[in-house]
Amino acid sequence: MQQGKEAQKLKLIRTQDAVGHVLCHDITQIIKGVTKGARFRKGHIVTEEDIPVLLSLGKDNLYVWENDDTVYHENEAAEILCGVCINENMVPSEVKEGKIELSAACDGLFKIDVERLNEINEIDQVMIATRHTNTPVKKGDKLLGTRVIPLVIKKEKMEMVKECAGEKPLCTLLPYKSKKAGIVTTGNEVYYGRIQDTFTPVVVQKLSQYGILAKEHMTVNDEKEKITAAILALKEKGCELIVVTGGMSVDPDDQTPGAIKESGAEVVSYGAPVLPGAMFCLAYFEDGTPVMGLPGCVMYANTTIFDLMLPRVAAGEKISRKEITALGHGGLCLGCAQCHYPACSFGKI
Repeated sequence: MQQGKEAQKLKLIRTQDAVGHVLCHDITQIIKGVTKGARFRKGHIVTEEDIPVLLSLGKDNLYVWENDDTVYHENEAAEILCGVCINENMVPSEVKEGKIELSAACDGLFKIDVERLNEINEIDQVMIATRHTNTPVKKGDKLLGTRVIPLVIKKEKMEMVKECAGEKPLCTLLPYKSKKAGIVTTGNEVYYGRIQDTFTPVVVQKLSQYGILAKEHMTVNDEKEKITAAILALKEKGCELIVVTGGMSVDPDDQTPGAIKESGAEVVSYGAPVLPGAMFCLAYFEDGTPVMGLPGCVMYANTTIFDLMLPRVAAGEKISRKEITALGHGGLCLGCAQCHYPACSFGKI
């Protein structure tokens, strides 16, 4: 950052009179289909040869610098905004036209302290635009952008930003933790070979997207005691995540929610305000091992409650009931012909 650097004051002059003066901001040149970028950079000293080019860009007048230690230039202010956002696993861009963007240095779960973000954006003339909190991202994905609105901003406003932000960065990028998962497939129809198990392959594929390896798999019938025993067996084998497929509805033969409860895991929520995925169940053993009961929609729908919960579990977060109930606002999947999740409104709060 350049907070200690002497800032300067803008002065407006005619372009024809600008020779020898220092530009205070980047000047963009746009040629349709060819280029859009800075033709002249901040700090450039205007020459006689630059005058016709500047005029051709529509610049009949220019802002140049005069010293003023009460303000920051937009680039300096952008550095400050970047500083209150950035945390480990994030990469800043070069400051350009008063803007800095942060990108992901690894795959992971992107989180924002939304309350503090809103407080900062309430300050006049500053802005931070981000992805939604709890968004899964890939390495290289853009996370946020920062800038101030004017070319220069009072230093006191940036002090307000730092005061609102506090000591802790606004953003976190949690890398996924490699986990050993176990899957319990339930259902008489699968157990007795009446139909092929098409549920488990879907779960295995989704787990692999977040570096989770399905090391153990058990298939049991619809007896609650058998499901409970399978859950406990996988726990004993060291599985760090246990997924139970099927048996989640209110039909008499669907025993999974009761079996999860009888395993000794504490049920956080049975049911979620999300479609598809309303019959989802989440529980935790005392040591933090999660147990997820997946409704049948996970088998055939592109995006469900499982896609909302899995990245957070993969990042090592413990999810509360309050966080699940909050998913109702944004919890309706529109079932688009071409799924763009997570670049859509599903599950965003």
